[in-house]
Amino acid sequence: MTAAEISRIAGVTRATVSNWRRRHDDFPAPSAGTETSPLYDLPAVQAWLRGRGHTSTASPTEELRTALRLLGPGSGVAARLFPLVAAASRRTPEELAELAALHDDQLIARAEKTAGELPVAVPEAEPFRYGPDDAGVLRALLGCVREAGAQAAVDVLAERELDESAASGVYQTPEGLALLMARLLPAGTARVLDPACGSGTLLAAAARQGAQELYGQDSLPVQGRRTAVRLLLAAPEAETAIRVGDSLRADAFPDVTVDAVLCNPPFGDRDWGHDELAYDPRWAYGLPPRFESELAWVQHALAHLEPGGHAVMLLPPALAFRSSGRRIRAELIRSGALRAVVSLPARAAYPLHIGLQIWVFQRPEPGGTDRTTVLFVDGEGEQRDGATGTPSATDTATAGAGTRGGSRPRRSGSSSSSASSAPTSSASASSFDWAGLTDRVLAQWAAFTTAPDTYADEPGVARAVPLVDLLDDVVDVTPARHVRATAADIDPAALSRRVHDLHEQLAEQVAALAAASASGGWQPSGPSAREWRTATVSDLARGGALTVQRATPSGTRGSKGSAAPTMDRPVLTASDISAGNPPSTRAVDLHTDAAQAVAAGDVLVRALGGGGAATMTRVADEQDAGALLGPHIHLLRPDPARLDPWFLAGFLGAEDNIASASTGSTHVHVTPGRLRVPLLPLEEQRRYGEAFRRMYELRAAVRRTADLAADTAATLTTGLTAGVLLPPDTPGSRSA
Repeated sequence: MTAAEISRIAGVTRATVSNWRRRHDDFPAPSAGTETSPLYDLPAVQAWLRGRGHTSTASPTEELRTALRLLGPGSGVAARLFPLVAAASRRTPEELAELAALHDDQLIARAEKTAGELPVAVPEAEPFRYGPDDAGVLRALLGCVREAGAQAAVDVLAERELDESAASGVYQTPEGLALLMARLLPAGTARVLDPACGSGTLLAAAARQGAQELYGQDSLPVQGRRTAVRLLLAAPEAETAIRVGDSLRADAFPDVTVDAVLCNPPFGDRDWGHDELAYDPRWAYGLPPRFESELAWVQHALAHLEPGGHAVMLLPPALAFRSSGRRIRAELIRSGALRAVVSLPARAAYPLHIGLQIWVFQRPEPGGTDRTTVLFVDGEGEQRDGATGTPSATDTATAGAGTRGGSRPRRSGSSSSSASSAPTSSASASSFDWAGLTDRVLAQWAAFTTAPDTYADEPGVARAVPLVDLLDDVVDVTPARHVRATAADIDPAALSRRVHDLHEQLAEQVAALAAASASGGWQPSGPSAREWRTATVSDLARGGALTVQRATPSGTRGSKGSAAPTMDRPVLTASDISAGNPPSTRAVDLHTDAAQAVAAGDVLVRALGGGGAATMTRVADEQDAGALLGPHIHLLRPDPARLDPWFLAGFLGAEDNIASASTGSTHVHVTPGRLRVPLLPLEEQRRYGEAFRRMYELRAAVRRTADLAADTAATLTTGLTAGVLLPPDTPGSRSA
């Protein structure tokens, strides 16, 4: 391990490690590397740190990553550990701690026995055999399952295998997107296939919606193992069949038909088998062009459906208008197989630079009802309109059009994304308001499927377009092209009233912002900056000044005997912390024995970095009290007699503090135990805490003002360009 890794596990700076090397003769000597980049033996370093009272502050997932890396490339141990994760998930934390405490020989023997108890084979799994060199990684794995959850351990193992195999273009479907796609399926859907199952997110979402037979296939063995274990964790009662192989060239389920297909297929694959599959019977709607692999996946999905069955697929936007796919699009529309297209905002899922689309298909039934329209929902437009919690110009100015979809998403200030095999970072899909978008899309879909002939369009949001209008020379099924509001959709009087209301709200908010930003006697500390003694969060926790609840990875279930998900409880998410919003979603995959309830005065720290240090921490208030702690959030509960919560949140969220307690580059993971806090008397803490609270209110006022200003400008622009508003009189215009 490097000196940087030593600093991370010890919770100190690189400079401190350098001082240890110079000042302590018994500090372990380098065992490899070079003079400028030495490498140290992990067990020797850990023994030295324990001898000096230093406990590891690395997260369980980081410790597992380090243990895997120390085994070196090509060890293959990650593949052999998947079954152990599934088996370990069925043990209590006490049993896992007891197992990890065994001597190496006993640990290896018990691990092999435990993994061998797994009732369902994991695809392409190696025999359950572990060697003496594996003892360290076995302990790290058990610790990760015990403290961070089995799914977190699965993700780390998959990440290691993907790195070793140099697999590219492997991204995890965001949990919110997977749930939206699964909920587009009819109630009672029992048998679901994902022919490009990846990490298993879509099949797990289908299981949460009640599916009991789950079929999956992926070309990468690691993804097959990952999906198999995920489903054992998420749906232990379901019947699962996971296979490894190329679904287009070597379909593992050639004779299987299902109620539904959920799929996020690979995009832009030029080597999908165009020549060798030219006469394949699956191409009922036409031979897919060589550069349109997505249309091959679409027809593969339809071929696996029972008549009347549904397929929900995530596809690139170019598929909606590329000329090479025009004939197949026309056949899908003409036959009634294409039911809906929903556009998503850019950065909601990988690839981040484009707004993907959800296509909903239904296999035609012989003698079934003729379908005359296709539903288009512009979710991308919803996000563009601004997410202030207030209606857009189109919402309020459309004559007689109500909003079926509920509240609009809040603009979170900064949005980006993470994906790949690591957990989704807060800067994109996790900060996106999936709950709001899901409610809007499902409301439109339910209204359309219940009564397609009487469905009422919502201009600018959703529209049912007759098939004959789509079958032109282009056959463009891009939602924005079909749902945009026109001048005829807008009521001039309603828009004028909306502008007046926005101006009043903006004036009030500007006054509030001025009050929040007023100078309050800020004085210099002296000729130089203050210096103070500090302690880490780990030190404070050991001293009883606070308690730390580790962030729960998305999808983590409780221990053996978990209760049912608490669907009626609000959940505070990482994006709520970034945006300053109240709890924005409901419990979906949290379980009563694993979820932590938030109390007023708790300090919340995002576990994944991004979006600026100022958005990393927050103090829970009465509005948050009782909500469940969402994924990727650390909860710190201070003793109010010893620590002021706003003081704690302010110093924990400092940019330098977050940077020194973080690991990773693309995916920045914050280790709360390494964050440092000044040691100050309680009264002085409260002075700092009040100042930090005022800064939080100032940032909140800035966000609200910016959102209102953007909404006002957009509404005025819409009114002027649509011809429903006239410019105000000016001295120049009157004289003219």
